[in-house]
Amino acid sequence: MSGRVLVVDDSSVIRQLIRVNLELEGFEVVTAVDGAECLEVVHRLQPDVVTLDAVMPRLDGVRTAERLRADPRTRDVPVALVTASTELNHSGVVGAETGVDAFLAKPFEPAELVRMVRQLMHGRTTGRASAAEPAVRETVAVPESRSAGDGEEECGRAGAGEGAARAPGSAVSGTVEP
Repeated sequence: MSGRVLVVDDSSVIRQLIRVNLELEGFEVVTAVDGAECLEVVHRLQPDVVTLDAVMPRLDGVRTAERLRADPRTRDVPVALVTASTELNHSGVVGAETGVDAFLAKPFEPAELVRMVRQLMHGRTTGRASAAEPAVRETVAVPESRSAGDGEEECGRAGAGEGAARAPGSAVSGTVEP
């Protein structure tokens, strides 16, 4: 196993697509439907990385990230926002104040997701920067020039379980749409 990832998104299609692509790369993936469920399970699961959608019922991704940072047991767990809310990236949501380490805009290529999770996990194993020495926050944004239907077909196929036969390194192709 490459590590444990907690994927938090209210869309079952997006959760499944992220799960399939990360599992194909050897990650153990556990999912939650919103920030409240994330906070209920995070201490038991002890993930290496948490991915959060920004807009979710009960507790949104930014407030969930803030709560994860405020808790001594989870303050060092890398957190990424994986969301269609691209304006959050430009509003300074990625940074030490909010607890968000990376941002990935939907739609995104599965390879970008895998790369971001690996980078966050590597940063955790080598130690996070202190407040006096801020960590470099990476923003991974995918151009919005893709057609709207690209990801839906792939999402459906990935959700049907076809991804299980793929070898590590062969991500489910296509664009992930919100």
